[in-house]
Amino acid sequence: MKSKSKGRYFIRRYLIAGLLVWLPIWVTFIVIRFLVDLLDGTLKLLPYHYRPEQLFGHKIPGLGLVFTIIIIFLTGLLVTNFVGRYLIGWWERILARIPLVRSIYTAVKQVTHAFVQPQGQSFRKVVLIEYPRKGLWSIAFVTSNNFQGLPFEDDALAVFVPTTPNPTSGFLMVTPKKDVIDLPVTIEEAFRMIISLGVVTPTTKPPVR
Repeated sequence: MKSKSKGRYFIRRYLIAGLLVWLPIWVTFIVIRFLVDLLDGTLKLLPYHYRPEQLFGHKIPGLGLVFTIIIIFLTGLLVTNFVGRYLIGWWERILARIPLVRSIYTAVKQVTHAFVQPQGQSFRKVVLIEYPRKGLWSIAFVTSNNFQGLPFEDDALAVFVPTTPNPTSGFLMVTPKKDVIDLPVTIEEAFRMIISLGVVTPTTKPPVR
């Protein structure tokens, strides 16, 4: 009986050890393959006779990624000169006249600038807020402390509270500065903790109020 229990223990141990090796590899492969397939769809922007399957007789995985990078680079090259800026300004003025499109475009543009530009505001630091009730704490990211003109302009923070394991969704809260606890962790460490459901925790010093 003891021998059977020992055998089951070793089988379970080796299965878990193997799973810990292969699961991250498999998930990484699936995500990369999804992104490559998604970007390969941009090749449909090319005229039919110039697509890889017509020129070479078969698809070339990853070519869409290269094509996308080239398009983004050429667009950046265009908009950094006077003519390009004029064309973009003209295009944005057209979009500004379409009610629904204007709202979506403006919001996406502001978020993109916040995350991409070095001087953007994006996520400033990681904090804890007492939510959803007293005694329970949630990880949040400070996104802004600029409330100029509002009654609480000097005493509030805008924080983004992400969901887990998908931190791309969540909600915005405005909270008094005195009600948050600064966490001495990086943005990347906090994201890893959220995505892993708290399994991966950073080794840090105790938080300070």
